[in-house]
Amino acid sequence: MTAQHDDERTCIREAIDRLLAGTATRSNGSLTIVALAAEASVHRMALLKRHADLKNEFYERVRNETNQTPEAEKRLRETVSKLKKTISEQRKEIEELRAMAAGLTFANAVLVEQLRSKDSLTEMTGNVIPFTPPRR
Repeated sequence: MTAQHDDERTCIREAIDRLLAGTATRSNGSLTIVALAAEASVHRMALLKRHADLKNEFYERVRNETNQTPEAEKRLRETVSKLKKTISEQRKEIEELRAMAAGLTFANAVLVEQLRSKDSLTEMTGNVIPFTPPRR
């Protein structure tokens, strides 16, 4: 590790302590990664890529020390909840469509059988049975 890397880590740890203590000096004090990066004066991507362990430590401390759920986790939980609801609705719709398809398949089989029996009657008698369209 380089000296710059160690300095960044020290700044991030100090920023975590300030944010959790409610004494932010460089950010809005929210318990987010954006605020942590601003508070530590490091680029957010550096925090997410090079110092992912500190990001996880921050979220863990937020959860344990403040009894709060981090904003990112709240958004993910909301998204998961919405997706579960969507999946449930789609499963219900799929079952309805399957039932409809089965009904249509049965109706088609009945109609085909009726047409076959009319054709066999026509062949036996030589008479053409007139087709009457269904009423609407």
